[in-house]
Amino acid sequence: MRVALDTNVLAYAEGVNGSAMKKAALELVENLPQSSVVLPVQALGELFQLLVRKAGRSPVEARRAVLGWRNAFALMETSPEVLLAALDLTTRQFSIWDAVILCAAAEADCRLLLSEDMQDGFVWKGVTVVNPFAKSKHPLLQAILSERP
Repeated sequence: MRVALDTNVLAYAEGVNGSAMKKAALELVENLPQSSVVLPVQALGELFQLLVRKAGRSPVEARRAVLGWRNAFALMETSPEVLLAALDLTTRQFSIWDAVILCAAAEADCRLLLSEDMQDGFVWKGVTVVNPFAKSKHPLLQAILSERP
């Protein structure tokens, strides 16, 4: 089962929202099967901006963090088809940027998109948005976490 990570999961793992969220995000990422995780290019661009603007990192430091994520997991590009699907999804209360991430996950045949910010439980083209930091774990998230030996 493939899983995509939203920007907030990456940002928390980078320590943007305090040490407790950093620990939770790193534990999550470390327990996912590496070969199952894909990152939307959009999320990496958003991460760069967030690290520079909110976290106060230099562009060099933010670039280093983004490249670290890029090297750790497979990437999902934003194709013209993803953009067109994202435009359709914006009619359902999603920002264009969240819609691009969700549509890229669908294009990459992901079953899950882990995001604290999007509509938990929303399903789009076979991708379920799941808040990985919720008190109870979604069954699909539990399933992928149990795949790891």
